[in-house]
Amino acid sequence: MIKKVIISACLLISFVSFAQQGTASPYSFFGIGDVRFKGTLENRSMAGVAVEQDSIHLNIENPASYASLFQTTFTVGGTFATSNLKTSSQSEKAQRSTFDYLALGIPMGKFGASFGLIPVTSVGYKILNDNSATEGAVSSQLDGKGGVNKVYFGLAYKITKGWNIGADAQYNFGKITTTTVEGISGVQNSTAEVNTSELSGMNFSIGTMYQKKIYKKMSIFSSLSYSFGGDLNSENTRVISVQGDPDPYVYPVDPKTLKIPSKLSIGLGVGEARKWLVGANMAFQETGQLENYYNQAENVKYESYSKYSIGGYYLPNYNSFTSYMSRITYRAGLKYEKIGLIVNNESIKDVGMTLGAGIPIPGSYSNVNFGIEFGKRGTVSSNLVQENYVNFSLSFSFNDRWFVKSKFQ
Repeated sequence: MIKKVIISACLLISFVSFAQQGTASPYSFFGIGDVRFKGTLENRSMAGVAVEQDSIHLNIENPASYASLFQTTFTVGGTFATSNLKTSSQSEKAQRSTFDYLALGIPMGKFGASFGLIPVTSVGYKILNDNSATEGAVSSQLDGKGGVNKVYFGLAYKITKGWNIGADAQYNFGKITTTTVEGISGVQNSTAEVNTSELSGMNFSIGTMYQKKIYKKMSIFSSLSYSFGGDLNSENTRVISVQGDPDPYVYPVDPKTLKIPSKLSIGLGVGEARKWLVGANMAFQETGQLENYYNQAENVKYESYSKYSIGGYYLPNYNSFTSYMSRITYRAGLKYEKIGLIVNNESIKDVGMTLGAGIPIPGSYSNVNFGIEFGKRGTVSSNLVQENYVNFSLSFSFNDRWFVKSKFQ
């Protein structure tokens, strides 16, 4: 059954992941867009805390987790995002439905492997500067779309009962297109400029996870992962055209090499496996070189990224035969994030709260996960935009036994 689900999902998502516009944030203009992937929904519902060596859920953020899988695990998730974008004088609403990730984890004794497809960043904005009421004034409209995706393959090994190590390789690819249309009041024809960047590059990650029982059923959990920086090659084109002119002018633009920054994530938690967990996670990322020729701005600077999260889960009784509600996993978390962008001397921050629930599918280790995230990003100070958002997420985690030799012929 799980194999049929995987094939159907791959066919659908291979189209959706490239066609979608995954954000409506004006801040996605900078760099290579908004960071989209922040963990599977199980971890994201705990604000990104992912320290336990889970045997039935896939943790894509730390490759060491793959060695703890009990069964072959296929997971896929998506989000319906709503946001209210406001300045000191105006406000607009936006909605997006997006695919978040697709991944498969395979246990192989002391080894574990995983591969999948993940949208990493998204560009999606429409900024209008309307001065048409003023004779001779310039009006403009700026549109952006696209983003960066990655396919990855990882391998992990269980050194001891509580200690895993792992690594994965990631191929990043994508396309970003920005369109600027300008017109002068009283002049009939407008001018359009279209910039396109084809992006590709590799980078690698390593990780380790350790857990140890400290008192009766209580254990301590830890996670450490490091993503190496890498190059992201950008093949660029620029096309300028005048309305009504059938022959646009193609400007030659040199290719550019962007730099993906390295990232360190540290997590620590305490709890009872399959019962409860309370944990914290910290992530730090260097300042990359992701500015391209078409999105440079004098009022913008980049800084190091950082994120602080606390969260956990509670599972009343995972093997209850009398109460289905007792087998539901309840999750929650809080986060504080500096996204690495400074505009008009304001450091852009993202503060939010997450809630979620894991609903077991009877007769299996599979489950359906629901999550909701409330948050605020940016500020109305310094003539900037504040985004108040609510994200509704859904994921499926299917578990099955593969590669089992039949005992009967």
